[in-house]
Amino acid sequence: MNEEAVLELITRKPELKPAKAKLESMQPGSYCIHQSWGFGQIKEYDAANTRLIIDFEGKEGHRMDPGFCVVTMQVLPPEHLLARKESEPEAIAEMISNQQADLVVELLKQYPNGATSATEVESILGQVIGDPVKFKKWWTATKKILAKDPRIAVPPRKTGMYVLREEPVSIEEELLEEYESTQSAKRRVLIADKLLETVKEKPEIKEQLAVVLHGVATAVKESNQLSPAEKLRGAWIRNDLAKILEVDTAEFEPVLTELVSDVEGLDSLLKELATTLQSRALELIKEAHPADWKEISFNLLKSSSGKFTTDCVNFLLLNGFEKDLIETFERWQTEQNLKEPVLLWIVKNRNSRKFGNLVRPMIKPRLLNAIFYAIDYEALQIVTSRRIPLADILSEDAELIPDLLAEADSETARDLANNLLLNQGFEELTKKSLLARFIKIFPAVQSLLETGEETKATGLIVSRESYDNAVAEYDDLVTKQIPENSKAIGVAREHGDLKENSEYKMAKQDQALLLARRNKLEMDLQRAKITDFSEIGTDTVGIGSVVSLLDETTNKEVTYTILGAWDSDPEKQVISYQTPLGKALLGKSPDDEVELHIEGVDSLLKIISIQRYVDLAAK
Repeated sequence: MNEEAVLELITRKPELKPAKAKLESMQPGSYCIHQSWGFGQIKEYDAANTRLIIDFEGKEGHRMDPGFCVVTMQVLPPEHLLARKESEPEAIAEMISNQQADLVVELLKQYPNGATSATEVESILGQVIGDPVKFKKWWTATKKILAKDPRIAVPPRKTGMYVLREEPVSIEEELLEEYESTQSAKRRVLIADKLLETVKEKPEIKEQLAVVLHGVATAVKESNQLSPAEKLRGAWIRNDLAKILEVDTAEFEPVLTELVSDVEGLDSLLKELATTLQSRALELIKEAHPADWKEISFNLLKSSSGKFTTDCVNFLLLNGFEKDLIETFERWQTEQNLKEPVLLWIVKNRNSRKFGNLVRPMIKPRLLNAIFYAIDYEALQIVTSRRIPLADILSEDAELIPDLLAEADSETARDLANNLLLNQGFEELTKKSLLARFIKIFPAVQSLLETGEETKATGLIVSRESYDNAVAEYDDLVTKQIPENSKAIGVAREHGDLKENSEYKMAKQDQALLLARRNKLEMDLQRAKITDFSEIGTDTVGIGSVVSLLDETTNKEVTYTILGAWDSDPEKQVISYQTPLGKALLGKSPDDEVELHIEGVDSLLKIISIQRYVDLAAK
């Protein structure tokens, strides 16, 4: 829009006078951002119809009222990054690839005082990069570069502001400034940690660290904000700073060993501690507990996961406990005490050069049984869709099952395959895929799959009431009885020698019964077919028939109601169709005779009449 067109528009709409400068900026060729349409370029102004013609992505030649655009559209100056992306694509591409900090500097120059929010910075740069996936990766790397650039003040939180400094400030100066501006003990410990890294490269800032050392020492000693793990980390930073400043650490409280004196709290402390510090913590525990550090270390290994498992094993190996590790793994396996993360570590390291000799003797069928048990246990504990890593690796590592079955006989393989079919931790398709690996080695296992499918196909006819009762029993087993039993086993195990531990033996016996009942219910519920018995007739006996019989041996009349698989109630003469009498009566008609031989007693029964259960129940 030229000056004449702007004046004419203002004459028509005097309320646009305050926006005169913005209207004049709406020149053909200028780039813009509209609230609804996004990035675009003004192509021309149609004076006859007072309309701007703008090309937006996916909507070229869009006609818009300039007065409306004053409120809804931002005209970009030529130096704006999005405008330069179009006018200087090679220069912007070079900054994106190799001059990331310069790109952010150029962006900040467009804002008053060289400052804007982190959200705005991410929004504009996201548009400059284009691809959201590429931007996420690029921005993660760029933030690390910006943190070290003296020209830019990076906000500690996403709600803060990026600021272009008038004078460059070193990262050390920025950290010291941030340290002085915060009263948070947690924040001071984190900043001191970053300064500790910096001072190794720039020893000239040592003089300024005395205040930092005093603050961290005070925080570790007095602050209630710090968790035990944060306090330990702070104490390490405190001592490392003191060493650099040649200050005697003996004057500091608490001493490091005091921070790991509580044996009961060590497991949670180690889990909260950064993985880079966990091996250091093991050395400190050895110093703090000279009499029982070995036992403590093995207990920590038992409940460890991820990198900490490796740290624990390395620590014990370095201290000469390879034989103890082998014996302990074997004992934990016997006691069903190998937890899922440790089992995962064992199978991942079975071919490791460093740990192979330690774990390879365990790669036997017995371990596969422990793996199935651990997966089943995990599946019972979780109520979300969280994956079970041990189940995943069993599926993803095609050589794992063959390795574990290498020393198995056919009967053992069949038992393990059956355990797989009953396991809660796998989807049905995954079970079949894993079973195929069994069958490849032991073809006879195929019969398990065929039998399972045949049994499932036959189905179980059940009433709605009996089905609901079975579901309630199953839920009680998996949510209450089995978890409580697992806890009881854990408590009993702590009471000492398992060979003489009657509580442990009883809890394990209960466990076998509970798991067997759970597996039976699970299979039955999968086969169950609910009926209301309304489809049965009166011509022949079926499931849902009330049958009057004459016992010709005793000349007495008796009536039986034949219902679903789980509906037996002998006191009320209600029998399941799966009982010997139920099976014998099915399909028979009035006047037919049925011979029975049950528990040594011979009977001859004649059918007098057949009625429908649903008709009698409705009366």
